[in-house]
Amino acid sequence: MYNWSIKNPDSKDKEFVDECISRYGISKTLAYDDLKIIKSVLPHITQASRDYHRWKYNEMIQETYQMAKKRKDTKTMQLAATSYAKFNNVNVEDEQSVPYDLIVVQPFTATQDPTFLGIKPIPNIDKKISDLIAKYRAESIDIDDIEFEEPDVMDWAEFTEVSENETDS
Repeated sequence: MYNWSIKNPDSKDKEFVDECISRYGISKTLAYDDLKIIKSVLPHITQASRDYHRWKYNEMIQETYQMAKKRKDTKTMQLAATSYAKFNNVNVEDEQSVPYDLIVVQPFTATQDPTFLGIKPIPNIDKKISDLIAKYRAESIDIDDIEFEEPDVMDWAEFTEVSENETDS
């Protein structure tokens, strides 16, 4: 029924249910359950997609061309071929992919000069930074600045597994 849903995107729920019942002889409830599954797999199936319409248009033009060919109607064949070519932009060249291997990385140079960005430099910035650090350290005397320490290795033997009987109590 998935393929039927793709072929008939404009179909109503009742049509889907009727098709399920006639094909497989299932109950109406089960058919609606199937519809729910299909709708979760194909969201918004009632809104036919642009790709579907493109495919459908191409199918119709090819069918028209085949019918005109059987009748030996060259004018209709030419119109169908022209319409097909115009719709599919056959006359437009395909876009070339970007040659990423030829892209050159721009050379960047790190700088501490803020005028490079158009910002006025702050005179004696290093002194101002150290003054602010000293100020905030003095205000937060209760914070200890410690060095990194390696954690103690845990002795996993201390931890024993708890049996199910002990956790139930």
